[in-house]
Amino acid sequence: MRSRIELASGTELSFLTAGEPSKPALLLLHGFPSSSRTFRHVIPSLSKVAYVIAPDMPGFGMSGALPDPSFDRLADAISELLDQLSVGPRYIYLHDFGAPVGLRIAMQAPDAVLGLIVQNANAHRSGMGQSWTATQDFWANPNPDNEAKANGHLTFEGTRDQYVAGVPGDIVALIPRESWEEDWRVMQRPGNMETQRALIADYGNYVAHFDKIADYLRLRQPRALMLWGRHDTFFDLAETLSWMQVLPRMEAHILDGPHFLLETHADRAAPLMVDFLDRH
Repeated sequence: MRSRIELASGTELSFLTAGEPSKPALLLLHGFPSSSRTFRHVIPSLSKVAYVIAPDMPGFGMSGALPDPSFDRLADAISELLDQLSVGPRYIYLHDFGAPVGLRIAMQAPDAVLGLIVQNANAHRSGMGQSWTATQDFWANPNPDNEAKANGHLTFEGTRDQYVAGVPGDIVALIPRESWEEDWRVMQRPGNMETQRALIADYGNYVAHFDKIADYLRLRQPRALMLWGRHDTFFDLAETLSWMQVLPRMEAHILDGPHFLLETHADRAAPLMVDFLDRH
C-alpha cells in the first residue's frame, strides 16, 4: 500500500507498506538514484514473513526534497516515519545510499535492531575503488572544479551507468531501461538534483565515521545476511570481505549480478531473505 506523511520539516514522505504489522518489521532502504521501486520484485515474498516498510527517501521517488539534505537528516526523516508507524524492533536492508541512513538509525537504537541485510553497501574504505577518485578529491579540496568532476555522473548517461556499467551484456539484457529512465525523470523534479549534490558532498562525513561504524558492528554483532552483485564498478568486491571480517557469523552470498542486484536476481535474493527472516 502506498501512503504519505508530512514530516516535521513540512516535506511529504512517500512510502510503501506490506504485510501484517504484527510480524517483525523490515525497513527497506534503497540507494542512488532509485526509490522503493528497487524492491518491487521482492516485497510480495517478504510481506509473507515480515511487516515491510519501503520509503522513498526525501529527494527520491515520490517523496519531496528536504530543505537541508544530508544523510543525518534523511535518517531523521525515516526515524520519524518509524515513530509514526509505531515500529519497534526491526530488520534493516542497507543498499548504497541506504547504508548511511540505515546505520545511523541502527546505531541510535541498537537494541531495536533484529538484523541487517547488506546489499552492495559500503561501510569500509575497502569498497571505494578507482571510481571514487574524483569524489575523494572533492572531499579533500572542495573547489568548484573538483565539485563539477565529483558530480559528473548526475546525467542521464551516469544514471544509466548505475545499472549497467561493467555488467556483462547478458545480464544487462535483463534490466529494463525504464528503471534508469524513471530515475532520471524523478531527478529532474524541483530540489532533487540539489539533494544529490548535497549527498555526494556529505558522503565524505559518512566515510569519516567508518571507524565508529566498525566499532558498533564489532561490539553488537547483529545478525546479518549479505547479498552482493559482483559486477559493481562503484562498490569494490573487497568490501564483502571487510563486512565478513567484522561480522564473522554473517551469511554471505556473492551473486553474478549488478549493483542493482534485485533488477536481475530477485528470484534468487527473495528466498534467501525469507529464509533469513524465518530462521531468526
